[in-house]
Amino acid sequence: MTQFLMTTWDGAGVTPPMMSVARALVERGHRVRVLADPVLAAEVAAVGAEHRPWTRAPHRTERTPETHFVEDYHADLAGGFARMRDRLAVGPVASFAADVREELERQPADVILSEVLLFGPLVAAEALGVPVVVLNSTINMIPAAGVPPFGMGLMPATDEAGRQRDDELAAAMTAAWDEALPALNAARAEQGLEPLEHVLDQARVAARVLVMTSRAFDFMGPLPPTVKHVGPRLVDPDWALGDWSPPAGEGPLVLVSLSCDFQDQENVLRRIVEAMGQLPVRALLTTGHGIDPSTITAPANVTVVRAAPHTEVLGEAQLVITHCGHGTTIKALAAGVPLVCLPMGRDQLDVAARVVHAGAGVRLDMIADPREIAAATRTVLADGSYRDAACRVASVIRDETASDLALAEIEAVVKERAALAV
Repeated sequence: MTQFLMTTWDGAGVTPPMMSVARALVERGHRVRVLADPVLAAEVAAVGAEHRPWTRAPHRTERTPETHFVEDYHADLAGGFARMRDRLAVGPVASFAADVREELERQPADVILSEVLLFGPLVAAEALGVPVVVLNSTINMIPAAGVPPFGMGLMPATDEAGRQRDDELAAAMTAAWDEALPALNAARAEQGLEPLEHVLDQARVAARVLVMTSRAFDFMGPLPPTVKHVGPRLVDPDWALGDWSPPAGEGPLVLVSLSCDFQDQENVLRRIVEAMGQLPVRALLTTGHGIDPSTITAPANVTVVRAAPHTEVLGEAQLVITHCGHGTTIKALAAGVPLVCLPMGRDQLDVAARVVHAGAGVRLDMIADPREIAAATRTVLADGSYRDAACRVASVIRDETASDLALAEIEAVVKERAALAV
């Protein structure tokens, strides 16, 4: 039995793939502890792992807008990034590292599995000499030649001007991360480590960075050998499972989903609902934890619920309208279902760019009005090329998920550690 310590946070779409990995390890006979927000205790228990709460590090004890300490939805693109960096990823790095170190001193682990945005666990792992695997539950964030910098929703460059654009923006992103370098190096000093030149250098300690998306979907470029695309985790959260009924009627089924957490998306949802009311479709809207379904007034052809098993719904759906969170997007593509994308922030601009690049959907601005949303819906439903493109991605995902590539890589790290100990 291998002892794993997983470190994660209540990041909406982050949780299902992280818990999927934890479940797979438990089912293989390993012991998994999950250091995470108290609000995630039920999800952790459901996969057979042991929950350990963050204490010093920022965390949520309930899912309300008031407890959403990152609050990146209140800002523009740059402001949202700064809040994520300063309130989650790097600003509180010393607190995350201290919690991880305390947990490892209470009970050692053979390998740490850490969500990609948390730098603190990497610092603690480096200080204690414990191998760490970074789990990236969205598209690749590691810089690669020929791939536009993460965060801005850009398409790959096709000429020298575009490549120069990418170089300049990559330098600007490195500088933006490095605004938090003093916090990172202070935490490293507390843990007995030498300072780094750049914040992103901390990722080099990882034995693996596992990118849990499809190679057929992501923009691919040369990456270090430790960075591996291992296919997506196509699981619904336990709280979304259960019976569901398709909306009544004969029109095509449209799934509408804009994050399971609060991202101030209520106005966008209302505009989508108004657009669906103009069309001969049946729409199923899932609000998740973030929005009370009773606050959304819908026409007769739109059913509003808190949750439904998306994987099952997608077996009947002809279209998905989404903010382009990676989880909803990749499940839609795995089912061969095209998308209308209204990205709001975080990784969503980049995920939407990949949908468009694949030919599997269209992208609108998040302020698009009902008329524009209705027109995009008509276009994607009427033009079979979008579904054909989604089906091409689906065929690759079927091959990637035929075996658990993430589990294989994690167990390979265990074997490498054992070999070094001999």
